[in-house]
Amino acid sequence: MKKRANSKKKLNTTQIIAGIVAILLIIFFIVKEFVIKPKSEMIEYPFTKEGELVFIDSTGFQKAKIDIEIADDEYQRELGLMNRKSMQENQGMLFIFPYERLQSFWMRNTFISLDMIFVDANKIIVTIHKNTQVLSDQSYPSSKPAKYVVEVIAGFTDKHNIQIGDKIEWIGKVKL
Repeated sequence: MKKRANSKKKLNTTQIIAGIVAILLIIFFIVKEFVIKPKSEMIEYPFTKEGELVFIDSTGFQKAKIDIEIADDEYQRELGLMNRKSMQENQGMLFIFPYERLQSFWMRNTFISLDMIFVDANKIIVTIHKNTQVLSDQSYPSSKPAKYVVEVIAGFTDKHNIQIGDKIEWIGKVKL
């Protein structure tokens, strides 16, 4: 009679342990699916043309023209080109800030090496950072106050001879 009671007790303990293991496995798969996303599964935002931008030298000669996305609110400026795996040479992003001041960018969650072009309120290029390091927290600051920043693929500024002192002009939507 005593053996039967122990047998039932063991069965109950085994069932409890199996139930706990099953619950832990379910929790693990839920966390893995919805919380821990590999970088390869991050949302990649497609390029959306919202305007066109031209680079002009001091004589008025047009050096290059690109299609642009415009980041003119806090969320869009924070998101920038993060999680993008590619961008065409004739594409870029124009960041528009409400005030001219020293600006600084980084490349966290950015998979494309970029040229960063800092532009003052008069639309004159004041700083260029070339071939930025992908997936980096390194700071890329402007050397003078800037109201705009243009990001293009790495090598663009060399290929089109874009220099400090050149100007930008654009047409497109702006929500400011």
